[in-house]
Amino acid sequence: MNILLVNPKHPDTYWSFKHALKFISKRSAIPPLGLVTVASLLPSPWKRKMVDINVEKLKDRDIAWADYVFISAMSIQYDSVREIIDRCKAAGTKMVAGGPLFTEEHEKFEDVDHLVLNEAEITIQEFLNDLENGTPKRMYQTDDFPDIQQSPLPDFSLLKTSKYATMAIQYSRGCPFNCEFCDITALFGRKVRTKSSSQILHELEALYNNGWRGKIFFVDDNFIGNKNILKKDLLPAMIDWMETKNHPFTFLTEASINMADDTELMQLMVKAGFDKVFVGIETPEEESLKECNKVQNSKRGLIDDVQLIHSYGMEVSGGFIVGFDNDTTSIFQKQIDFIQKSGIVSAMVGLLNAPKKTNLYERLKKEGRILNDISGDNTDYSINFVPKMDKQKLMNGYQNILRGIYSSKAYYYRVLTFLKNYNPPSKTSMLSYEYLMGFIKSIFILGIVNEFRVYYWKLFFWSLFKKPRVFPLAITYSIYGYHFRKVFKGV
Repeated sequence: MNILLVNPKHPDTYWSFKHALKFISKRSAIPPLGLVTVASLLPSPWKRKMVDINVEKLKDRDIAWADYVFISAMSIQYDSVREIIDRCKAAGTKMVAGGPLFTEEHEKFEDVDHLVLNEAEITIQEFLNDLENGTPKRMYQTDDFPDIQQSPLPDFSLLKTSKYATMAIQYSRGCPFNCEFCDITALFGRKVRTKSSSQILHELEALYNNGWRGKIFFVDDNFIGNKNILKKDLLPAMIDWMETKNHPFTFLTEASINMADDTELMQLMVKAGFDKVFVGIETPEEESLKECNKVQNSKRGLIDDVQLIHSYGMEVSGGFIVGFDNDTTSIFQKQIDFIQKSGIVSAMVGLLNAPKKTNLYERLKKEGRILNDISGDNTDYSINFVPKMDKQKLMNGYQNILRGIYSSKAYYYRVLTFLKNYNPPSKTSMLSYEYLMGFIKSIFILGIVNEFRVYYWKLFFWSLFKKPRVFPLAITYSIYGYHFRKVFKGV
């Protein structure tokens, strides 16, 4: 068999970092980890090719070469998925599709030959067995969750690593919490399943031997879902491995805010090389936290938690939501004030949406408030249900938040707030040629051409003379701000 694995295109969004990546001559933020894992689940004699449309073009000859085209996608990639399907149909090439988009909305894809849904460690083997016997079914589903200690080493050799800003690996699946708007527990369960430390070290070794140096994203939805095993097993093992390799990587991940309750955990994470963590803050409004069952955020000093994590050497990037039933028009200024005071530089504020398979979707469906399917981008001014607040007031308030945190002046002061209180870990990876070129480009694009250049130079000279250790971060966040203003046009 000839198997072509295709990652559909991501549109230009907050998380694409498209406008920032140009500074360092990268095409995409992270690679399609799911597809390179699926590649390792296929029979070893089969030939495999990977085309990530975010870093290269999908050519007709690629499709013609393949016996099957494997597609994995999230909701935000829907438009690109439709284009790929149409091209495969025109070429007469069969398709196998999986991933969150197809698992949640498989009824939209009647023209796909085989749907291999849920977690591939279970369903793809069933498909392969039937294919070998000449009796492949159209759809494969399961309610079971696999033991991911049996998951294979992803085939990183399929990736054009030089095109990416960050590599990706996964340690765990599942989340112990059950937030109303989140579909993670529906997709992966509430029991946290982890790989062994030897698996993770094997994956790190593979990336190292493949020549990668720099950032690695642990794509876990909640990396600290099982804190005890992290502290006793994985993090000590990573610390030893990083020491022997002279710290070739830095790590970022996603975690719940209760990591601030465990000083030992934070110390170990920083020592292992973690310097950034995404946290779902959602809202400073206590009633809205109760509404969405965000129990881990309730009745805490969230700003104090964020600043404590910063003090240990990990930057917090945050997710925020407006549009809860309990939100009033006061929420917009509250969100601005919280974000500015906390010093969360990368603050992704989105409108509440209800993905299928969430408790929120079921509740709103019973109330007759669902309008359509989600776009997958909760920063595109779309909402798929009837909100309690007047919709125009909600949209205007949302726009005001974006202006309040991403206008050049507000963004500059927030970056300054963060950098004044942040001490980066002493052991960091060496700067690469790409990042040096990014710095030079930033001087021209942000310091000379850009109309907001005064803020670039203020940050440049403040960090250079007042706190030189954070100078590289000051330049990085200046570039991020350029991207955010491009995405949020009009701020």
